[in-house]
Parts: sequence; structure tokens; C-alpha cells
Amino acid sequence: MRTLVDISVPLKAGIASDPPGARPEIDYYTHEQTVADLLAFFPGATVEDLPDGEGWAHERVRITTHNGTHLDAPYHYSATMDGGARAITIDEVPLEWCLQPAVKLDFRHFPDGYVATADDVRAELDRIGHDLSPLEIVVVNTAAGARYGEEDYVTSGCGVGREATLFLLDQGVRVTGTDAWSWDAPFVHTAARYAVERDASIIWEGHRAGREIGYCHLEKLHGLDRLPDRGFQIACFPVKVHAASAGWTRAVAILDS
Repeated sequence: MRTLVDISVPLKAGIASDPPGARPEIDYYTHEQTVADLLAFFPGATVEDLPDGEGWAHERVRITTHNGTHLDAPYHYSATMDGGARAITIDEVPLEWCLQPAVKLDFRHFPDGYVATADDVRAELDRIGHDLSPLEIVVVNTAAGARYGEEDYVTSGCGVGREATLFLLDQGVRVTGTDAWSWDAPFVHTAARYAVERDASIIWEGHRAGREIGYCHLEKLHGLDRLPDRGFQIACFPVKVHAASAGWTRAVAILDS
């Protein structure tokens, strides 16, 4: 028996899913509002010709490729990957990367703004008794998962640093994921560190590990607390947006029982 678990968020306007100015906007058109639009295709037809006098329902959406649950392509982080090769865009991401066995790391105990290290990853893998395999998808359950849509969502949860990211990539991982707004620690916390340390290497450090080894990651996953630590697959095929830095995905966990 197979169980499918939706680990995506709905694309929804009017909630704190992204920083101000970057949130999606959706206009909804009802069956009643679109009658004239439909009749315009059929000269001579009247509203009486339509079942219940209805047109069609549709929506007009203003979004970025990074709204909603999405998969980032290596091109998002840099123009180059793998030490200098051209970074691939979302329509070039190998489909094999997007349907693989997966493992969940529970980092909910880390405070907001914490940057997870390679030792943190190793300790969690030891706790769940798992050795990574090439192409396995690794998702991180952070404290942000419970805050989606709330005003503090974008500033919640831990991030995964360069060292930890490269540790995963060295094992052959090519897709990672988080239920937070970003794979990296929330910017407000990194900015506070940078103000004190003036170390530019901490800015977007997890993302920019992809300059060394190209990889993708999922952002704004949801409901990871419902998943086991291991023993499941994830499907996360992105929408094929030409030459884009990301694509929306209906990410799904697949559990066999």
C-alpha cells in the first residue's frame, strides 16, 4: 500500500509567506464575472445559451518563481556551478534528481537564525541510523514549519551553512529542502552577525555552496513533522519555466507500508 503526503504549501495571497513586496497576488474571476468573455468567442450566443448562465472561473496571478513551494536551480545562486561551468536553469535540471529516496533531519530544536554545521548533520544521521546514498533527497524540518503564514515566518527557523551543505553534496546529494523561507538562516539574523563580524562569507553561504557543486533545493515545504525520518521517497518535479532560476512544484512524499 502506498501513501502520498502533500508537503507543499498552497499558493495563497494575503498571508506572510514571503517578505513584504515579494508576496503573491491573485485575482479571482467567478463564473458570473466571465460570461461576456466566453460569449465573445461565439458571435450570436447569449447568456441563455450557457448552462446556468455561467462563464468560466479563472485566476490572474502575479508571482515570482520563488513564491510558494518551489525548487531552486543552481542558476539561482550563481552564473556558475561545479567550479566554473555554466549553472543550469530550472528547465535543465535532471529529472532523476526530482524523484528519489529521501531522509528527514529534525532541526526544530535549533533556535531561529542558527546555522547548522556538518557535525549537526552527522549527529542527526547517526541518531536516525542512516548513511546517505548518491542522489538521495535530504529535507530539513525547522521551527519555521509551524510558523508558515504568520508574521514571523520569514524570520523563523535555522539555516544550513556552507560546510553542512558541502558535506551533503560530497555524499552525492543533489536536492535538499527546507520548510523555512530559505535554505540559509533568515537574513535578519545573518545581517545582525554581519554587522558585528563584517565577514561577507556568511552571506547566503548555504546557497553559494552550489558554486562548487551544483545542486537544487526545495523551499517552503510543509508538514515535514508528519514524515518518518527515513524510508520514503520525494517527488518534486518543477514547472518547466524557460531559462528560469526556479520552478514551482507540488512536492509529495511517497510512503510504502
